[in-house]
Amino acid sequence: MGNCFGSSAKVDATLSFHTPSVAELRIPSKTSNSSGPSSLTLPSYSGKSSLDSFPTPRSESEILSSPHVKSFSLSELRNATRNFRPESLLGEGGFGYVFKGWIDEHTLSAAKPGSGLVVAVKKLKPESFQGHKEWLTEVNYLGQLHHPNLVKLIGYCYEGDNRLLVYEFMPKGSLENHLFRKGAQPLSWATRMKVAISAARGLSFLHDAEEQVIYRDFKASNILLDSEFNAKLSDFGLAKAGPTGDRTHVSTQVMGTHGYAAPEYVATGRLTAKSDVYSFGVVLLELLSGRRAVDKGKGVEQNLVEWAKPYLGDKRKLFRIMDTKLEGQYPQKGAFTAANLALQCLNSDPKVRPRMSDVLAALEDLPSPKSLKRSLSKHQASPAHNSLKQNRSPLNMTPSASPLPSHLKSPRAR
Repeated sequence: MGNCFGSSAKVDATLSFHTPSVAELRIPSKTSNSSGPSSLTLPSYSGKSSLDSFPTPRSESEILSSPHVKSFSLSELRNATRNFRPESLLGEGGFGYVFKGWIDEHTLSAAKPGSGLVVAVKKLKPESFQGHKEWLTEVNYLGQLHHPNLVKLIGYCYEGDNRLLVYEFMPKGSLENHLFRKGAQPLSWATRMKVAISAARGLSFLHDAEEQVIYRDFKASNILLDSEFNAKLSDFGLAKAGPTGDRTHVSTQVMGTHGYAAPEYVATGRLTAKSDVYSFGVVLLELLSGRRAVDKGKGVEQNLVEWAKPYLGDKRKLFRIMDTKLEGQYPQKGAFTAANLALQCLNSDPKVRPRMSDVLAALEDLPSPKSLKRSLSKHQASPAHNSLKQNRSPLNMTPSASPLPSHLKSPRAR
């Protein structure tokens, strides 16, 4: 769930009820103590993740009866979060609040604070109708999608006017905070490319599923990072099923985040997987430049794509858009290849943009620093998760923890 657009009356009216993502929460100011890992581990990818078939349409009762997520009672989540006490608050936004909680690793029942598995519990405001719609969409997709690069939805609570979601906890928080939060330790080139590759794996999985899913809100604040900087996509409230049969696109209300949304989608409401590819190009550009997609403080250079495009295809000028926090510590050939890839993703003609599977392959072929190559050969992660149809009990899930720890959150960007 992302930011509202503010650039046109049409978009404003459509997005007026849109709720912010967990990673865009407003929280008390704390000093970040995050730091990059001494070595990088990029799990191998088999492509054999799971997506249950999506009957269309699915009723609310069918969505909520998913065997892959636990239905929590409000009482259980009160116990898990110490009765939603202020000390458990991770953050808040237009949709409501996010609390830190603990559950038992095996039973998923509430655990004593400080023991068991850490989770993030998102509690929606009962008066938000659009919030309920996106809440249900998130349960629908994350109750069926299973992939190492998608955040795990452990369960939900729907009791009276109460609507809550329980996620795994992501120790490193959002990519947005690592790139743009004041005082954050700069990400190395290897870490940035690791994030790009793992995020591309998540998008590629969605696009290449038997029943395609268009994410529709790919941005830095929706990319969450585990303890080893593996990226996972979060906030599926805007996700849509892709076109079927002879259809080339899905016509839908224009929703998403200004600066990331593909121009043809904003102009026409016609949504395709290539809309996500454009958004990926914007995030890749953010990784290269260390600048936000839209930064009003930059004046005439506030739009990142417009500012950077003239330099992306020129080896001699590329250094002008590279993040100065990298201090020149990046392979010039790899940076130029990544810049060219971003340029292809940002093509104004969606038909010319590459498929996410091709983007992923290109990123995986980038020249890698020796430290990353060593970790790739040394650490071979387990293949993408087995089919959920063969593993239906939510008790078999192993949540590791939240869409966001408090010390990594930044104020919501508009």
